[in-house]
Amino acid sequence: MTKSNKKGVLIVISGPSGAGKGTICKELLDKRDDLYLSVSATTRAPRKEEIHGVNYYFLTKEEFECKVSENDFLEWAEVYGNYYGTPKSNVDKMLNTGKNVILEIDIQGALKIKENSEDGVFIFILPPSMEELKKRITNRQSETQESLMRRFSSAYQEINYISKYNYGIINDTVENAVQKIENIICAERCRVDRIKDDILESKEGFIHE
Repeated sequence: MTKSNKKGVLIVISGPSGAGKGTICKELLDKRDDLYLSVSATTRAPRKEEIHGVNYYFLTKEEFECKVSENDFLEWAEVYGNYYGTPKSNVDKMLNTGKNVILEIDIQGALKIKENSEDGVFIFILPPSMEELKKRITNRQSETQESLMRRFSSAYQEINYISKYNYGIINDTVENAVQKIENIICAERCRVDRIKDDILESKEGFIHE
């Protein structure tokens, strides 16, 4: 795909645990070279397949709190007893080089970013049904019965926040969900307020011709 020197689009993706956000983001990154997935920082313990600096930056509570005091996060929140945050430097760097940046973050973090972002695009991923959501979380086999019920209960509450987002996508199949997000990216890159400089340049060209 052609690289652009124009500022990229900040794409914030949220949804309940088990909705398939990670799988969708991975497929998007495999299909497109104009996307950058922001790596979040967290104080939770890594799962066995997770790699520091790839899946998350795994920090101690003290390290995380130090970065908070230095204003190193675009947003941060405490979720299920652990801290999560989005380092701001890489996000700004990628946007300014024309990359579209995906933030796959929890709802608390997304709403904090929305308070301070004029041009972010906020997408909420929904499961096909609550029964399917419960099945997906159970199949992870990384949750205790207590945490499983807590996440499932939270999902009911989290879905109520969909009205705060620009777009809602039902993840019936990964292929369909990915195609819809690609359509959103294309539409957002064509918004007049994003391409007004190009329009002005074109007008100048018409005048000189």
